Amino acid sequence: MAAFFVSCTGQIEKAELGDLDDLYCRYAFHFGPDWTIVAGIDTGVSQIAKNSGCGYDSSVVWNFPIDAKFKSTNPFGWPRVAVSVAGVDFLGRDVIRGYGSALIPVTPGSHIVDITVYTPQSSSLITQWASWFSGNPPEFFDSKFVCQSDGREVTRVRTTGVVRLKLNVSTKGMEAVGYSTKPSSRKSAAISS
Repeated sequence: MAAFFVSCTGQIEKAELGDLDDLYCRYAFHFGPDWTIVAGIDTGVSQIAKNSGCGYDSSVVWNFPIDAKFKSTNPFGWPRVAVSVAGVDFLGRDVIRGYGSALIPVTPGSHIVDITVYTPQSSSLITQWASWFSGNPPEFFDSKFVCQSDGREVTRVRTTGVVRLKLNVSTKGMEAVGYSTKPSSRKSAAISS
């Protein structure tokens, strides 16, 4: 059976999460059963970065590299990248500051992908107070949960910011299996999740 390949390189450039500081980012690819990674790394953790501190720009810059090559015979389950941003609280504990995900662009070329990130919220004021007091805010059991649709319809979330990815996508062999991908006519396409 004929297969096609998708290459995704680039970087997790930065996050804008207000005045939060000392943040790091995790990423993981989520894909369907017909997909495999033939080269590269499917998960990663960035360094801890500080807020730029400028009055006009409150972003945290990582420039963390991403490089993965996928193989498939079916576009169902097209790869998504799940990101989770975490930071250290005033007691030195790791606390989630945002989850988000976006599809890898289907067209070859350079892309800027802005991922809106959010945190889960407590189901009641009592549990919200208890989680604040204990220092354990709500978290997803799996950071790839944001890539799935099952169970998300009852999840309460609050938007916390945006993570920006710069991705370069190339494909090989898609025409041989009956799919056409035209390169993006723009030099840089902005995609919001």
